[in-house]
Amino acid sequence: MLLLGCIKEVSDYELAISLPNGISGFVPVTQISDAYSQLLTKQVAQGEVLEELHSLPDMYSPGTLVRCVVTSNEKSADGRRSVKLSIDPKKVNKGLNSTALAAGMLLSGSVLSVEDHGYLIDIGVTGTHAFLPHQKAKNYIKAVKKGPALKIGQNLNCLIVEVKNEGRVVCVSIDRSEVAASIATERQNWSLSNLLPGLVVKARVQKVAPLGMKLTFLSYFTGIVDFMHMDPEKSMSYSPDQVVKACVLSVHPTSRAVRLTLRPPFLHPGGAPRQLPGQRMGAVLEEATVKAFYKQFGAVFELDDGTLAFARSKHLSKTRKSFKPGAFKEGCKHKCRIIDYSLMDEMCVVSLKHQVIEARFLQYQDIHTGDVVQGKVLSLKSIGMQVKVADGIRGLVPSLHLSDVILKQPEKKYNIGDEVKCRVLECNPEGKKLILTLKKSLVQSKLPVLSNYEDAKPGLITHGFVVCAREFGCIVKFYNDVKGLVPKNELGSEPVSCPEKVFYEGQVLKVMVLKCEPQQERLLLSFRLSSKPGPEDKWKCTPKEKQEVKYQIGEIVDVKILKKKENGLEVSILEDEDNVVAWIPTLHLSDFVATSKLLWHCLQEGDVLPRVMYLSDKGEHIILSRKSAVISAVQEEQVVRSFSEIQPGMLLTGYVRNVMPFGVFVEFPFGVTGLAPKVSMSDKFVTDTKDHFVVGQTVIAKVMSIDEEKQRVLLNLKVSECSSGDSAAESFALLNQYFKELEEIRDLLRRGESSICELVPGKGVHLVVQDVREDGSALFSGSSVTGLTVTATRYHLGDKSIAPGQKRKALVLHVDALTSEVYVSLREELLKRRPKRVSMRS
Repeated sequence: MLLLGCIKEVSDYELAISLPNGISGFVPVTQISDAYSQLLTKQVAQGEVLEELHSLPDMYSPGTLVRCVVTSNEKSADGRRSVKLSIDPKKVNKGLNSTALAAGMLLSGSVLSVEDHGYLIDIGVTGTHAFLPHQKAKNYIKAVKKGPALKIGQNLNCLIVEVKNEGRVVCVSIDRSEVAASIATERQNWSLSNLLPGLVVKARVQKVAPLGMKLTFLSYFTGIVDFMHMDPEKSMSYSPDQVVKACVLSVHPTSRAVRLTLRPPFLHPGGAPRQLPGQRMGAVLEEATVKAFYKQFGAVFELDDGTLAFARSKHLSKTRKSFKPGAFKEGCKHKCRIIDYSLMDEMCVVSLKHQVIEARFLQYQDIHTGDVVQGKVLSLKSIGMQVKVADGIRGLVPSLHLSDVILKQPEKKYNIGDEVKCRVLECNPEGKKLILTLKKSLVQSKLPVLSNYEDAKPGLITHGFVVCAREFGCIVKFYNDVKGLVPKNELGSEPVSCPEKVFYEGQVLKVMVLKCEPQQERLLLSFRLSSKPGPEDKWKCTPKEKQEVKYQIGEIVDVKILKKKENGLEVSILEDEDNVVAWIPTLHLSDFVATSKLLWHCLQEGDVLPRVMYLSDKGEHIILSRKSAVISAVQEEQVVRSFSEIQPGMLLTGYVRNVMPFGVFVEFPFGVTGLAPKVSMSDKFVTDTKDHFVVGQTVIAKVMSIDEEKQRVLLNLKVSECSSGDSAAESFALLNQYFKELEEIRDLLRRGESSICELVPGKGVHLVVQDVREDGSALFSGSSVTGLTVTATRYHLGDKSIAPGQKRKALVLHVDALTSEVYVSLREELLKRRPKRVSMRS
């Protein structure tokens, strides 16, 4: 079967392809083209890397449309289908012959070789040689950004420009504008035996039905457009005999059934379907509105941002017996979760199943090194145990990690289907590789997770496992393949003459970092955890000392609010055996000062705050921060750990510590501070420094100069000087974080002040005039604003006179949740204007 697909993911060994109607398939590395397979075979035979052989990620990008042919469709033991595809032109263009080729035809081709004046292209037609001149490839090469030239095996959308010698020689173009303008016509002699997906045609509507439409095209062809592939903007306005532009999606080999799409991105060859913003995947939506229900297929929903989503029948309820058709009438609302995105349908795939909505993991990207996960045993093999963590997520527990001790017969301890508690040793989402451990000492460890060399600070104590014991000492491994050496003199307080007899492979031990060189990936360790104090002092460390060893600056923890105080929150760190108490200053609840105060107002004792960062240990409390920009800076190593690391020109993220008449003091993570003088505070003229900055405000500062002798740092806070280059991306990221925090505040407010949550700027409300003040403003009341102070200024009362007791319709202008004040307008020009819905797409 021939299909149009869209590349979803690219790895070294395969292309993951999104197919129509929510189906997925994959193209193995051996099904790219003949020329590419020959290079692979040659490299394997020679045993050395070939310069002309490029990896799939070097040639292909997610979002690219490709023509595919199904080579196999198998069903696995767990009921999942595996659709194997090929994009080899010899298979895709199998129905074409040299005599059928005509100028204007659009077909798939693959780079065969690179020549002086262009490229030889394999179009899969026996007896035909295709040539692509450099001139016709220039703007395509520039647009795809995959290097200065095309590569052998690169799949192309080729437009035939000229046919010579009865089809034995053809000249092709991949110029984006020429390809985009191409349209299949009767003169190109297309037939049912050679019709290709991806062709754009002019079609006529023959019949309109609830589940789709029937079209005629190219004079005598007929095709079907299902409900998922109608243009969403025009789905209700199609009528018989209407002429439309359509794109061929698939051609069945035996029935010759042709399916088409009317969705706009497919109507220009070489285009790309819309992508789903990364943050939407896995999102739980409280209210999705049913747009249509199809008994045999599922239901279409409208999501909160106005986009459409589809849920298959099996995802509408827990079981078939519990399914209630009446709950899926148009307009009904349901809670759901986005579990996938079909590029070919430009539609989210959602599930209404409770277990899916509550699932902790949906994709490999949701799993992080050090996470403790529940799984089910799928199989036991010589290399280890295969574990199912969630639908579509599987991990391997190597034999060494099946237990704290080596198991000779693991099948006696574990059975297929057993529930097991594991910890993630390594996770590579791109390669879908997940390595787990079942060693209790690691799974239950409360010590910091060491997953990169940069975190290996001298004095850090953590758990590791022995992978090698020799006469020179032990090699100890941690997470993400981080490993280090414990030399012979650091193996214990007493000399160890034969390490291989004392320590064994897989043994879990506490180790302390002595020295680390991250760039060289060299790590020196010790099993002697009390190197400096004597043995008698080993157990006499104070709780304060324990905390200093246990938590490092930048470490992320979850906390529970114990007490709300005037200037912050007293919290306890969850999953901490010592019940460590910490402090989050109010101004560290958010990057935005106003939002910080709102969050403090909305949070209650007993609430849990996830992903809070250890910032410092000053005075009697550990200080934590929830500032997203500061956390990102620390995690991305965009910080300085000491004065000696500061260099002029650096851009650093910090927060305002003090505002003085002569300038602003800024503090950065790890305690370094600097001063931005009045002249370097703003691009505008500064009269009063307090008009420009407030204490606690998150800022990006540029280092102007340093005085090593006096240990002083001078900073620049001008916006024009402090951009890293992509100022638009930075602004959108900040704006996105701001809206996320507002949504969090809205959810918190719903617990006790639900009425204020329903009031948003632009909403119309019915009010009763309570009082008209001397300054001309008025106070209002109403059932929708109970407990709120509702005010309209004199200007916003409009031209009409009002009196207490009158009923009026008003428009919400601003809502101040902190003071419970709402500002409204009665002006006719605002009430008549329909608010525009704004959606953010990335």
